[in-house]
Amino acid sequence: MISIHVQILLIILFWNSDCQIIPRIEECGLSCSQGIHCKSKPSSGILNSFCHDAPASLSSIVLKSMKISTVMKCVQGSPCSLHLNIKGTLSLDENIRGLEICSLSLDTQQSQCTNVRFARKKSKMLNGKKVQIQFNCIEVNVAQHIYVTMKTVPNYCEVKLSQEYYVEDCRNSDVGKYIPACSAGKFDYNVDRARKIISVNVSNFLRDQDYYVRLCHKWFTCEDVGAFAVIKGKESLKSVSLKYSQLLPCLCIEVWLAIPDARRIQLCPFENDTKALWDNIVYNPATQTLAWEPACPVLVMVNLCRLTKSNDHCEDIQNSSKNSPEKQVKYSRVDTHPRLCMKFTTKQGSWVKCPFAHGEFPAWKMRTAAAAEQIQVFFTSQTKAQFSVVVCNRTQLASCESVGMHHSVSVGDSVSITMSREMCGSTICIQGWRTDVDYSVPLQTCDIHCGFCGQTYSDGNSAKAMTHRMKSVHSLY
Repeated sequence: MISIHVQILLIILFWNSDCQIIPRIEECGLSCSQGIHCKSKPSSGILNSFCHDAPASLSSIVLKSMKISTVMKCVQGSPCSLHLNIKGTLSLDENIRGLEICSLSLDTQQSQCTNVRFARKKSKMLNGKKVQIQFNCIEVNVAQHIYVTMKTVPNYCEVKLSQEYYVEDCRNSDVGKYIPACSAGKFDYNVDRARKIISVNVSNFLRDQDYYVRLCHKWFTCEDVGAFAVIKGKESLKSVSLKYSQLLPCLCIEVWLAIPDARRIQLCPFENDTKALWDNIVYNPATQTLAWEPACPVLVMVNLCRLTKSNDHCEDIQNSSKNSPEKQVKYSRVDTHPRLCMKFTTKQGSWVKCPFAHGEFPAWKMRTAAAAEQIQVFFTSQTKAQFSVVVCNRTQLASCESVGMHHSVSVGDSVSITMSREMCGSTICIQGWRTDVDYSVPLQTCDIHCGFCGQTYSDGNSAKAMTHRMKSVHSLY
């Protein structure tokens, strides 16, 4: 229950942050309580940067309770802008002539300072009284990280208030709707597949504003694909060309104003280009590991499969199914036979990739030869390997049920299998596979037809004959 409450609280906090209405002002200015006349003027901040020891009579808490918020200045006929609304409380003292309020942008290191001065006669009459100061003329940008300080004039050491503040970004509905910096305009694109270039053109441009354009791969966030380009607001050409290596479903185009955390327009137009996803298959001969890592997040079922001799079907290998939303798929101790493939199945269909089909890795072969009432099976391989052989009944396309004993065979050796009348038929196969790996393709010699006929002799013995409608030697690759 506690975790549920925390989640609900976080949702409420984020909702409030995004939906918070920014207070409006028509004019910025300075105000002081207690009827004290105060005025402000810009300051470089340099003259008041060095502090002095405070008089013994001056309390270190004469300055307290600094609060910062954001206000939006909107004047009819002009775009709205954001300003810091800074409040603080000062206990008036004969040793204090005023305040200095400074803001430092931690993004750009630019600072703005203002001096606040009080009318001396009035402030002396209210010596020891608390006066509240409010100043809202420091203009800021969307999503700026600000460091605000409030110091006395003269600047007394250890009599200072400071606070970091984050200005609302374009996710705030009020800011996103009324601040021009949150509007990134519109863009269109063109793809040159031969040159692997995407051209992006931006329209509805904010005057004299620069824009960033980039390609990215969308995972939890959108990760950079190469460097971003800049469209200069003062230039007449409002387009850029970006190179890509592959058109992937997660390849996106992003355009945004060249200010911190501006709202981004994102388009991912290649969501149906899934073909390139299945190419990233790697085999490590040292560990016999076959691996595939998605270049994009994709919901896919991965299987190892055996490509049939007609190349029109790939039969799943038992216990090889794996789901891959984002992570790498690995198979250890894999047979490198050319007919061992990987099958990728999504809602859009299935794709088969055969990484060993080009003969770059050693493959084994199973051969069969008919001799009397027996079939001799032997294996050849360039590397040491162990095999198993069995007679099976192929009742379905993807299954072959054993009807005899399993025979173990090493490379260079052979095994003879006696064929009885019951073991002959159009669905009977000789099946062999590697047993020294975890994933091997089962190879089959099928459609074994046997004919048995008996002839009675005077001594009552019957003679048996076996004929095979097959080649005397048959090999599978």
